Amino acid sequence: MSYTNFTLDTDADGIALVTWNMPDRSMNVFTEEVMRELNAIVDHVAGGAAIKGAVITSGKDTFSGGADITLLQKMLGAFAADKAKDLGKATKALFDNAGVMTGLFRKIETSGKPWVSAINGTCMGGAFEMSLACHGRVAADSDKVKMALPEVKIGIFPGAGGTQRVPRLTDPQQALQMLTTGQTLTPQKAKAMGLIHEIAEPSKLVETAKAMIKNGLKPVAPWDEKGFKLPGGPVYSAAGANLWPPAIAILRRETFGNYPAAAAILKCVYEGLLVPFDTALRIEQRYFTEIMQTREAAAMIRSLFVSLQELNKGARRPAGVPDTKFKKIGILGAGFMGAGIAYVTAKAGIPVVLLDRDMESAEKGKAHSDSLISDQVKKGRAKPEEKDKLLSLITPTADYADLAGCDLVVEAVFEDSAVKKSATEKAEAVLKSSAIFASNTSTIPITSLAKNSARPKNFVGIHFFSPVDKMMLVEIILGKKTGDKALATAIDFVRAIKKTPIVVNDTRGFYVNRCVLRYMSEAYKMLIEGVPAPMIENAAKAAGMPVGPLALTDETAIDLAQKIMKQTIRDIGEKAVDPKQMALINTMVDTHGRFGRKNGKGFYDYPAKPAKKKLWPGLKDLYPQLKPEKIDYEELKQRLLVTIALEAARVMEEGIVTDPREADVGSILAFGFAPFTGGALSYIDGIGAQQFVKIAKGLQKKYGAEFKAPKLLLDMAEKGETFYQRFDPYAKGEVKQAA
Repeated sequence: MSYTNFTLDTDADGIALVTWNMPDRSMNVFTEEVMRELNAIVDHVAGGAAIKGAVITSGKDTFSGGADITLLQKMLGAFAADKAKDLGKATKALFDNAGVMTGLFRKIETSGKPWVSAINGTCMGGAFEMSLACHGRVAADSDKVKMALPEVKIGIFPGAGGTQRVPRLTDPQQALQMLTTGQTLTPQKAKAMGLIHEIAEPSKLVETAKAMIKNGLKPVAPWDEKGFKLPGGPVYSAAGANLWPPAIAILRRETFGNYPAAAAILKCVYEGLLVPFDTALRIEQRYFTEIMQTREAAAMIRSLFVSLQELNKGARRPAGVPDTKFKKIGILGAGFMGAGIAYVTAKAGIPVVLLDRDMESAEKGKAHSDSLISDQVKKGRAKPEEKDKLLSLITPTADYADLAGCDLVVEAVFEDSAVKKSATEKAEAVLKSSAIFASNTSTIPITSLAKNSARPKNFVGIHFFSPVDKMMLVEIILGKKTGDKALATAIDFVRAIKKTPIVVNDTRGFYVNRCVLRYMSEAYKMLIEGVPAPMIENAAKAAGMPVGPLALTDETAIDLAQKIMKQTIRDIGEKAVDPKQMALINTMVDTHGRFGRKNGKGFYDYPAKPAKKKLWPGLKDLYPQLKPEKIDYEELKQRLLVTIALEAARVMEEGIVTDPREADVGSILAFGFAPFTGGALSYIDGIGAQQFVKIAKGLQKKYGAEFKAPKLLLDMAEKGETFYQRFDPYAKGEVKQAA
């Protein structure tokens, strides 16, 4: 029998080599067809008298990315369509579908013939669950091999036996850590945990896997043998009593109860370890069915998997523009931002010219890359030869002539229009006419900067976030005259450096900064009202934000907030900034000299390490304090999320962002907007426009005009629309298929 996605070759020793190699896919994934074919292969191996066992490996550089997420979306779509007619029947169908992969892997495990998984590259999710169901597991000794069960990161959990096999192979503490965080394992870590048996030279991977079968590998899982004992001891034991109560408390501390899938993992493991294995799988299947119906799962799958992949593949790239092959890129300004951009560019293997006003400044910028890559080498995340290669690609200079031949120049000089004008003119004088010029400005509109350019159609904004090496989002800003080639080149560059691009039309603060400033502003208002600072920060974290608004202001600098406020007053007028908030910031900067983390004192105090930062006690003396028990904590959480979501809605109304995928993904990647909501617009869609408008009106009545819902939202509430209906990103067929 021939297969579309697999080849099957049996050697002279009777060992079948099953090679998974899907045509027209860059990575193997589980689809319905793949599972049907694998099921037939399991039957063939089990029924073949001459076949002693099977080794499964991949014909690609990677092993597999796990389940095709469109499978899950299809399941959810069918459930949504059927539940209105018959909820019980729809839920049963969802339960049965959720069990297909579980059943297939259990079939491998109980087939009576030994199976070995030969893991040659990235092995994620369902693929690692399949490997855990095999009787033997061998991984190649290579940096390319990474194993994980990362489903919790997109609002679900390993539902094909992962929550049952992992804690039966390793101690429960490590199992819970891996399952609830989606932790990625190297072959060495996986072997130390007991999740794989052997590590082999890449060229001897299949040979090593076959040797396990030849050497008499038992075709029985440990938990199917009589007398099996759990690695960490029984749940009801002294060890169990030491593990489970703290585990529940730690999960609560880390997630604030916002992630149902993470809680379901704890329940699956706890309950599953109390019962026989097949019953445990059924428990897992039930919880998986429950989690698949949550709002969090639907929102996170859409934003953090589907939309993120589509944007990473260039969903917003203009059609018909040839791909850009970068031979050389210029960076103007070797300060913290410019040096960071040079580092990520060189890391992508692209030669960089790093220019500053003098050679000493340019060399200092290159030294930033040296310290970043040296740190990676020290931690074992990079090799010395990778460091040498990266540094060889960065050429520091003070001479604009060295920019000749650059395909793209990114300007990251001081935020001053005159300085930027001079840099643009000097660079364009030596650049070829087809070169693209990009500004990394965070405050000055691109259209006004493009007036300094002799070719405004080749002028675009590429706004990075700090620190560049860690922040995964880049805003691409279109000026009024920016052409398709400039946009395509900018997207190609962002993809080349492995970051996610979102396309934003020109406006003050673009998209991200507008939302972030609302978040910070609401915190200043709360401080002025007398809300104790710890309550503000704790409410933000409980609402799902990774960093409190006061801590975030410290990171970006309080004196920068002061400069932005003053510039806004100069540009728009006195009414543009709340005078009470201006007074608060002036007091912090001018009276107390508190600039933020950079001078060791802001809203927080930053003592010498290893001591941790703590809120400045003087904050409580700035305004009369309200009694904590008189404050509505849930309302604090709501205010912080609603103010951001309203600004995201205004940005859509103004046509600054036109694709809801970009608004959602951008809000999560740039400032960590409560990921469990799926992003700022999905937060509104999840509540429903009508209910959200009602909430906003209530807050407007109590706290002012910033909670006024834009006309767009009022119209959506009236029509019962969501953002993904109103601004359907697929209406124009704008979808790049996932791998």
